[in-house]
Amino acid sequence: MSILRRFSLSRDMGIDLGTANTLVYVSGKGIVLQEPSVVAIDQNLKKPLAVGSEAKLMLGRTPGSVAALRPLRDGVIADFDAAELMLKHFIRQVQEGRSGVARVVIGIPSGVTGVERRAVMEAATQAGAREVYLIDEPVAAAIGAGLPVAEPTGTMIVDIGGGTTEVAVMSLQGIVLSDSVRVAGDELSEAIAQYLKKVHNLVIGERTSEEIKIMVGSAFPDNEFDETTMEVRGLHLLSGLPRTVTIKAAEVRESMAEPLNVIVEAVKRTLEKTPPELAADIVDRGIVLAGGGALVRGLDELISHETGIITHIAPDPLSCVVLGTGRVLENFKSLERVFSASSRA
Repeated sequence: MSILRRFSLSRDMGIDLGTANTLVYVSGKGIVLQEPSVVAIDQNLKKPLAVGSEAKLMLGRTPGSVAALRPLRDGVIADFDAAELMLKHFIRQVQEGRSGVARVVIGIPSGVTGVERRAVMEAATQAGAREVYLIDEPVAAAIGAGLPVAEPTGTMIVDIGGGTTEVAVMSLQGIVLSDSVRVAGDELSEAIAQYLKKVHNLVIGERTSEEIKIMVGSAFPDNEFDETTMEVRGLHLLSGLPRTVTIKAAEVRESMAEPLNVIVEAVKRTLEKTPPELAADIVDRGIVLAGGGALVRGLDELISHETGIITHIAPDPLSCVVLGTGRVLENFKSLERVFSASSRA
């Protein structure tokens, strides 16, 4: 097969390389893959056993010879080899027999360093991409949420992922102001686990704390919902034996108060620095929440209450970033300015 023929079979891809989940958008097809960012590796053979959903089921349940790990922490690559392996697996999974990937657009946190940006670009190149472009997650999320980023009006997006919360004020395809804090979904889950350990002497795993957050987690008081209860199973610290405790939604909200406050303060800091004309636009249009963290019950009400600005949740918050990368691919010439000079290879 000639080189030209192989290139014609390749497709452009948009990737949301998230701390918790990785989503892949293929040009002309839409979102084709949504998998947890987890890899299980056989330590003896140094070979991957599972990637994605299958590997996530192994978290906290592996023998000593198997390591189930998350290659990304706080929105950046913590384990380069595992991240490269995971990217290769996902790209191969969606290629359908095609050779190579013509162009890849990857969403990354706006607060990452130059070294961290190069690590992402190198991993994508090693995974088979010929051209790699990086786009800041809040920009991609705003485009994916359908906000008018190309217009000379102010829009504010808060993208709450697994490892980072990105707050950005945008106008004319660019970020006017941004703030990135490494407090997001993972820290909310960790706060729940720490609360149960401290108050109930119960040790729980990562998956259990995430389940509690989804089932009974909330950010804003609701008298009716606060009485909702959930049975939690874990290891009792004092007896060393498995035990079940019943917790209320109000307790879970109390446990998440500190990391939620960090997120709210990041929004406030950004608003305080926003130029008056753009601030007026934001008051008119409101604040938009994206990312998995936007689904925490009552978070929109909490931010609205603390800022005095109406807050909306994007139509499909989990997919905003990857949809944004896809729209950039399909309107590459008109949206080319969303990339910075250091974000292409």
